[in-house]
Amino acid sequence: MDIRPVDDDYSVSGQISVADLDEVKAQGFKSIVCHRPDGESPDQPAFADIAARAGELGIEIAHIPVGPMGVTAAAVSEMIDALDTLPRPMLGYCRSGARSTNIYQQTAHLRG
Repeated sequence: MDIRPVDDDYSVSGQISVADLDEVKAQGFKSIVCHRPDGESPDQPAFADIAARAGELGIEIAHIPVGPMGVTAAAVSEMIDALDTLPRPMLGYCRSGARSTNIYQQTAHLRG
C-alpha cells in the first residue's frame, strides 16, 4: 500500500485490501472513499468486503465509482457530499490513485 498525501486532510492510494485496513486505521484515517467500480479487475476485493472491515474498525466509508467515462458531474457531486459529511483525514483509493486524485482536485476547485 502506497499512501500519498494530497493535502493535510486527504491522501490517495492504489487498491487497498481488507488486510490493509488495520494500517489505514493506525495511520489515523477516519474515512475512506473508494473510486473504483466493483468488478473492474478479477483480482480486486469487493467494496462490500472493504466496507465491512472498515466498519468494524470505526472507519466511515463511501463508494463513488469513477469508471471508463471518467469523472462525471454526478461523481463530483457525490464527492462534495462525502467531503462535507465524512470525518477527516480521508483516504481515497482506486486502482492507482489517479482517479482519486483527479476527483478530489475537481471538487476542491468547486468548493473554493
